[in-house]
Amino acid sequence: MKKSYLLLTSSILLSSFAFAGQAQAESISQNYSSNGSITFETDDSKTDPVDPTNPENPVTPTDPSEPGTDGPLSIDFASNFKFGTQKITTATKTYYAALQTFTDAADAPNYVQVTDKRGTAEGWILSVKQNEQFKTAENDELKGAVISTSNGTTASIMDDDYRPTTVNPAVNFTPGAENVLVSASANQGMGTWIYKFGTDANEGASAIALEVPGKSVKLAKTYTTTLTWNLKSVPTD
Repeated sequence: MKKSYLLLTSSILLSSFAFAGQAQAESISQNYSSNGSITFETDDSKTDPVDPTNPENPVTPTDPSEPGTDGPLSIDFASNFKFGTQKITTATKTYYAALQTFTDAADAPNYVQVTDKRGTAEGWILSVKQNEQFKTAENDELKGAVISTSNGTTASIMDDDYRPTTVNPAVNFTPGAENVLVSASANQGMGTWIYKFGTDANEGASAIALEVPGKSVKLAKTYTTTLTWNLKSVPTD
């Protein structure tokens, strides 16, 4: 009887010591700090055009007049305004520019695309100038012809917090005069932004107009003009 009691007592004591040791081990806690980092730099490479109605999708326009500009603040693409072939008339007429076409996407509103990859959040201004009146190769002028645009709006994959500050929805062109289209203040306009004439193809079909007075002499020739798109940094103090 005494032997059994001693064995039982030993067993209880050993269990108590094991439990105390386990509790002490579980209370240990250690901390150590490490770091994560990433550094961005200005990107000077060209940015390809994207779909003005779905800016996440890259596209290939059918008729770019020239490649996009180089540098971290760039004009990536600007549509040509094509008013087609029209009948000579003595009535005042309004003609509409054809939609922008692509080799790999549906027709969309005409547009200009700019990209700010400077990483400085300085802001920028986009403007356009019609350099001269419509003329033939022989310098015959289409007197009184006026280009006008409407429904100008911006689009991007960027958050709306970075949307350009001011957007000009409508412009009446005067040859030789510069028209501001979009202004992005400091901390606005980073990334790629579209300024498009109409929110979609339906609206874009009548967003760029050319009014030609009936009294203007119209020769059976092609009349052309050029547009200069200008993108510049917002001056800082």
